[in-house]
Amino acid sequence: MKAAILEGFGKPVEVKDTPRPEAGPGEVVIQVKACGVCHSDLHLAEGDWDALKRITKLPLVLGHEIAGVVVETGPGVTTFQPGDRAGVPWLHWTCGECEYCTSGRETLCGKQSITGVTVNGGYAEFVKAKASHVARIPDAVSFEQAAPLMCAGLTVYKAIKSSGVRAGEVLAVFGVGGLGHLAIQIAKARGVKVAAVDITESKLELARRCGADWTVNSGLEQPRKALRAAGGGPHVALVCSAAKAAYEAALSSLRKGGTMVVVGMPAEPIPVSAVALVAGELRIIASAVGTREDLRELLELAAAGGIHCETRLEPLANAGGALERMKRGDITGRVVLTPDAG
Repeated sequence: MKAAILEGFGKPVEVKDTPRPEAGPGEVVIQVKACGVCHSDLHLAEGDWDALKRITKLPLVLGHEIAGVVVETGPGVTTFQPGDRAGVPWLHWTCGECEYCTSGRETLCGKQSITGVTVNGGYAEFVKAKASHVARIPDAVSFEQAAPLMCAGLTVYKAIKSSGVRAGEVLAVFGVGGLGHLAIQIAKARGVKVAAVDITESKLELARRCGADWTVNSGLEQPRKALRAAGGGPHVALVCSAAKAAYEAALSSLRKGGTMVVVGMPAEPIPVSAVALVAGELRIIASAVGTREDLRELLELAAAGGIHCETRLEPLANAGGALERMKRGDITGRVVLTPDAG
């Protein structure tokens, strides 16, 4: 089969021929119909994150936003059969026995394996996955739309749930990229008022198409002043950007008692004023990718027509180019790779 392979950190991914995986006990092989290109893939390829760099498999097939069709099942698999539509997320496997798995927080499992990090991912024609952690994709959701939900959509869905924001309250989304534009739609579906903050006008236009109630160009006006004027300051600031300045603006814009949710991961520490936190009784929480239950809920929402991802289909051969464009900040929405494109 063809696969885009990363041979070493900082090296470009190259499409090569490699053996097709075979399903072992409890596993399925999926023919990849679509695989989203996530910003995490770029960080992994560059070796930016020390915690993941230590456990990353090399050579590696990147990609953890996978949608396709089951073509083979291994011994013991009863939940899927060939022909089923299936999605593969970031969590390849979790133990199911530790304190985190048994309390609904499997994303914190210390024994977890990760798609496109510790095992090969979906920048390929076929991928192997654990049947226990594969999602069933509803017929109403296309492969192209389902793929970005496996990480981008799931991450912000979990973050919004964890934030505690309620219908009628104000959520500010900082960074209207692959995650941010989905966050706007998910929040609106929950009855939340949304302000979108970005430095690029084309991304703010995307935010408006996604239903944002207000938009703020942080290159032209101060987010704190603009958000306070528009909605009295957000109850929750969801930071999808990896820019240090986005965190500074998000924290300062919160109304008293507000919450800042850490999703985007800057390479440098986030500046935090203890005085501001105490004076405003502000909270900072972090949210990782969601659980299998979160993913089921999200796919149900997508099937009901509540979410549309801005996508651009590209052939698998473009994997390296897509990562380079992402590095330059030239992508709006989500690039989705497919062996059938072009």
